[in-house]
Parts: sequence; C-alpha cells; structure tokens
Amino acid sequence: MGLALASTTSLSGLSGPPAQAAADRVTRLRAALPEVDKVFAAFAARARVPGITYGVLIDGQLVHTASVGVRELATRSPITNDTVFRIASMTKSFTALSILKLRDEGKLSLDDPAERFVPELAGLKYPTADSPKLTIRHLLSHAEGFPEDNPWGDQQLAVTEEQFTAMLKGGIPFSTAPGTAYEYSNYGFAILGRIVSRVSGMPYANYVTANILRPLGMNSTTLEPASVPKDRLALGYRWEDNQWKEEPQLPDGAFGAMGGMLTSTTDLAKYVSFLMSAWPPRDDLDPGPVKRASLREMQQVSRPRPATATGGGATPLQLNASGYGYGLRIRQSCQFRHIVAHSGGLPGFGSQMRWLSEEGIAFIAMGNLTYTGWDAVLDAATDALARTGALTRRQPVPSAALLAAKDDVTRLVNQWDDGLADRIAAVNLFLDESKDRRRRQIIGLREQVGICRAEGPFDVENALRGQWDLTCERGSLRVAITLAPTMPPTVQYLTVRPAPATPPAPVCGG
Repeated sequence: MGLALASTTSLSGLSGPPAQAAADRVTRLRAALPEVDKVFAAFAARARVPGITYGVLIDGQLVHTASVGVRELATRSPITNDTVFRIASMTKSFTALSILKLRDEGKLSLDDPAERFVPELAGLKYPTADSPKLTIRHLLSHAEGFPEDNPWGDQQLAVTEEQFTAMLKGGIPFSTAPGTAYEYSNYGFAILGRIVSRVSGMPYANYVTANILRPLGMNSTTLEPASVPKDRLALGYRWEDNQWKEEPQLPDGAFGAMGGMLTSTTDLAKYVSFLMSAWPPRDDLDPGPVKRASLREMQQVSRPRPATATGGGATPLQLNASGYGYGLRIRQSCQFRHIVAHSGGLPGFGSQMRWLSEEGIAFIAMGNLTYTGWDAVLDAATDALARTGALTRRQPVPSAALLAAKDDVTRLVNQWDDGLADRIAAVNLFLDESKDRRRRQIIGLREQVGICRAEGPFDVENALRGQWDLTCERGSLRVAITLAPTMPPTVQYLTVRPAPATPPAPVCGG
C-alpha cells in the first residue's frame, strides 16, 4: 500500500479560531508530520485496513492529508481527498446541530417532552412511577435510559419510516430511569431524526442537506450511498477467514440520523473546522449556519461518565474524566483539558474526528474496514505533535480591567501607597486580611528582593484572573490576583510571595 500525500488546503469561507501567538508554531508542528504519517501507515498495515485517509487541521485550516491503500480491492483504485466513506455514528453531531438550529429559531425547547413531536412515545411504559418524561435533552446526551444498542443499531439503518413507527408504538424497554445515567443509544438519535422531520416539515436528510451541508460547502456529503459516483465511493470490508470480504452498502432509512452519513476528507475537514471555530468566544461576525454559542454548548459535558485511570508501574498514570455533550464525546486528560471527539463504526467502516479546542489542532480519519479503531492511532499522532513543544494552549484574553490591575498591583509592590491600595481593593480585601498586615508583608518582601520589574508572560486564567512574576534585584516574586464581580472590577484576591526556584510539577488536568 502506498502513501499518498496532499499539500496544504485553505478552507475558504470558513472562519476558524484566531491563530496561536507563536509565529513559528505551525512550522514546528509541521515538522512532526512525517512521524504522523509513519504512525498511520504502520496502523494500516498492522490492522489490515484496505484503505485509510486522514487529515491534520491547525487553527481551523487543513494543513496535511494523506492516504494509504485503496478504496476498492477489485480495481485497486486509489483514495483521494474526494473519496467518500461512511462515517456512521459521527452523523450524530449533524443531528444535534439540526436540533440546536431549530431550538435557536424558537421551534422547540431541549426540555420539551419528546412525545410532543413523536406522539408514538406517549404510550411508553417508564421503569419507575417517578420517572420523568423523556425529553429532547435526554436523547441528545444519551440519558434517556434506553439500553446500549450498538450491535443491534448498526443493522437498523435501512428501516423504513413505517417500520420505525411500528417499532415506536410497540414500546421501548428501559435499562435505567431517564436522566439518571449515561448509556449510548442509537435508537435515541433515530428518534431525534424524526423530531427534526416533524418540526421542520421535511425529511431529515433534506433538512440536514439544506441547513448544514450546503451552507458549509459540503457538496460530497450525503446519507444515501447510491447517490455517490461509483468511482468515488469507498467500499467496505471485513477481515475474516484470512481474507477481506466486502460488506453490503446499507441504504438510507429511518435510522439515518444516528449513523447514515457518508463524506470525504475535504468535506469532513470543512465540518470539523466549523465546529472548532466556536473557540474561543469572541466578537467576530457569527456567520452560522448554527450559532457559535450553540456549537460551544454541544461541546460541553451534558451527561458525565465515570472517571477512569490507566497506566501504573512503568507506564505513567493517566486520569481521564469524560462525558457526552450533544452528539459529541468530551474528555479531559492529564495532558489536555478539553478533547472533543466522536467515532463511527459500521460493518465495513470505521472513522473518527478529534480536536483539542484549547490547542487548536484536530485529526480526521476514515477507513474501510469494519469498526476500524482509531483511538490509539490518534493518541500516538497527538503525542508526535506534542513532542515538538509547539502544541501550546491558547491563552485567554485578559480584560482591560485585569491589565490595569496588574499594572497597579506591580506599582503597589514596588512602592506601597495607601491611596492606591484603597482605590484598587474590593470591599473584602482588607477585611479578609487587614491593610496593615498586607502592607508589612509586601514591604518586607520588597526589602529582601529590591526593586522589581514585571517581566515575562502574564499567565491569564480568564478575563478576570491571572498571575505574573516580578524580576527583582535579589530574586523574584510571584503575584496573583482575581477581580471581583463589581463594576468597575476591583481586586478581591491578592497574593505576593517568593517565586519558586523551579516550576511546579504539572497537575493532572490543570
């Protein structure tokens, strides 16, 4: 299998997040791409995947794509950026976007009972007398209480609308009471697809195409494999009895909203760039087709999952906290605070999209082997980028009030002035610790270290909190402030202490 590479692609018309500050950041990250290619190529050979395609995005731009293998074994046809793969459960985020768009337009509420739009659910027999009625929010976050249904759900794509209605009328068993636990449900997202249809007055596929795909320029993306030109369609395979066997292409049906989408590398990059553009919040034009605030909402944990720990012994211990947003998985690790992802797996296919919203990088990957598993591959590719030292977290923007307070506090440390102290202090500051004590402590430190200057970076946690170091004649000081929720914002928290000689060990998830 050969490795096919493509050059940088500019996603015109999409507003990605502002680029990171370091001028050489992209250059340094690009230096790791040959290692990334080795990781993917080794995986394709090891896992016996007939063909894979993948891409790397930095700050919303597709900077690198490559492919290994073929889209069809019989003809040995190569994969291009326009080859169309099935992405299965990654479809769920398109369904969530559709629901949020309808919500933003005032046509539904996430806390509406689902039976308001799908009356067949009115006859559901709930597991307990005190169970709440199923809501749209429950369905979006896999909190509806239905049993996990991946093996069963994979084979439901071609179900007709009439068959789906009969299934709904027949009832659905519950594994837990709604709103009490996470349990992955394809059935739940199929119901959301019906809600989209009922509220919009058009078939789900038509709504998604008109309101999500076409506005984003995703012209190769579809829910119906029969609509894809044969010379661009990736065929799906499973490895069995020491040979590849072709899997039949499942047609679009009533369960398409949970896993029916097909797309290309080019189109998927546009989609991921759009989702990444939600970060950071800002004043730029918000062109849609769904509000940035709603994109951020779907990328926040709505239904948490139990934390997990891996490693130990020779392997570093890793703590992972995770949950489900709306159609997307959200995770925090010891290394990265906000990881957004979703995988997709169906007979013949496996895919994943994953991005680090604070670092501004993303991976997309698709393969034509049943349940192609990408987690370890994307972990290794991310590690390759991290080793460059350029996978830096985007710094929050300090408010004008925080910058002014930083300057005032620096002046106060260098030369205490009661008038300045009174002007910048919130009402609690000298009640929590008296002005006399604070004055003595700061003047005592100054006598030890001499004249100080604010040099180096301002470590900003958010618009109203940050810390910085003062470089002094005989050492250095670490200063931290938090502003109060008043107008104007004043200093409610202040510490000044000797700066540590060495940086503290990183805190998991910090």
